[in-house]
Amino acid sequence: SLARDSAAAGPQAAPVRAPLPATARPAPSAALPAGTPLDDGVATARRLAEAAGSLEALRAALAEFDGCALRQTAMNMVFADGNPAAPVMIIGEAPGRDEDRQGKPFVGRSGQLLDRMLAAIGHDRQAEDAAKSVYITNILPWRPPGDRTPTAGEVAACLPFIERHIALVKPRLVLMLGGTAAKALLGRSEGIMRLRGRWHEIPVAGLDAPVPALPTFHPAYLLRSPAEKRAAWRDFLELKSKLEKSS
Repeated sequence: SLARDSAAAGPQAAPVRAPLPATARPAPSAALPAGTPLDDGVATARRLAEAAGSLEALRAALAEFDGCALRQTAMNMVFADGNPAAPVMIIGEAPGRDEDRQGKPFVGRSGQLLDRMLAAIGHDRQAEDAAKSVYITNILPWRPPGDRTPTAGEVAACLPFIERHIALVKPRLVLMLGGTAAKALLGRSEGIMRLRGRWHEIPVAGLDAPVPALPTFHPAYLLRSPAEKRAAWRDFLELKSKLEKSS
């Protein structure tokens, strides 16, 4: 169970408008048969996300979206933390208990470890200098009950929002924490052990070029498997090196 991560609960969700007609709906994912309620939810998510022209509009669209049942059991919608002008956007899996209570991503034990690792390469989510800050969010804005791993359907329903989130932030680099984030954003089936430590690219609608993205271990995993901290540290040093070369 991964610890996870946003903003305070939004206003009471407005009714979601009717899904797009079948002729206007984007091609369904291979894992989501067309015509199912989940498929309709993904189409609605795409429409709401694509219409958001700012981060505040995206936050409002998420608050309106009722195509993911996790919102019914979560205390807060966890949107993001840090500086959206930062060069690095960090994307985890989902909020955990502490994040759900506080409405901010990565504030529990795994968040404290993340902050220490970022500080070791000269970055701080609270830094006044945007170049030294980071921007942190998750694939899912709502906590799965018991911190279980999100289902494929939950990830699919929320993916259009995180893709739009990346397009609006326009980060120089993305750091993906854990297998759920890496597989969702890269469209890959391999686990984090095979994906981590190498640069990949995330094609993002609305951006001129794909965003370089580095997968690494989720800090919650590092708390359970401290022997992997050395490999994760190499990933953070690689992130630092790439930032310095691209600045």
